[in-house]
Amino acid sequence: MGNIFGRKRRSRVTEQDKAVLQLKQQRDKLKQYQKKITLQLQRERELAKQLLHNGKKEKAKLLLKKKRYQEQLLEKTDNQISNLEKMVEDIEFAQIEMKVIEGLKIGNDCLKKMHEVMSIEEVERIMDETQEGIEYQRQIDEILAGSLTAEDEEAILEELEAITQEDVELPEVPTEALPETTPEKEAVKNKPKPQLVAAS
Repeated sequence: MGNIFGRKRRSRVTEQDKAVLQLKQQRDKLKQYQKKITLQLQRERELAKQLLHNGKKEKAKLLLKKKRYQEQLLEKTDNQISNLEKMVEDIEFAQIEMKVIEGLKIGNDCLKKMHEVMSIEEVERIMDETQEGIEYQRQIDEILAGSLTAEDEEAILEELEAITQEDVELPEVPTEALPETTPEKEAVKNKPKPQLVAAS
């Protein structure tokens, strides 16, 4: 049990992560320094203005020289911050590139394993066997189609006709000859015609 709790957990923080963190901390310190200098420059400008107003031109000039030096420091600080931020971006992008390369490596290893399992020769063999199977089936179809004679074809058509006739039931046709006249026609023929009476 002591081993389980005594074992050190492996940290997920890489050296690159530590470097990025340190660079960001340095950048933040420089930004704080810039803020402090900017406020100081504003105060010193106001103080130089006050000194000039009081007629202390030399002190005001000295204070403005100091202010100018601090402004140059501020510009250098801007450059340093810019360099730090570029360094952070470069490291973070390099980390992304490393992940892409790792992904490509895993993909290549996977493809190699698949190629080992199924080589070009194996694919060609499968394709040949498939083609042979198709050709064999085609030959069987040709043999079956060619084995029927003209008599067989005629017998098949007759059987087809017989099956079709089984479905239709027609009434029986009378064999006796039909009479030329029917009793109804005779009655109409023998009926007396009405006579017309002449008007007097």
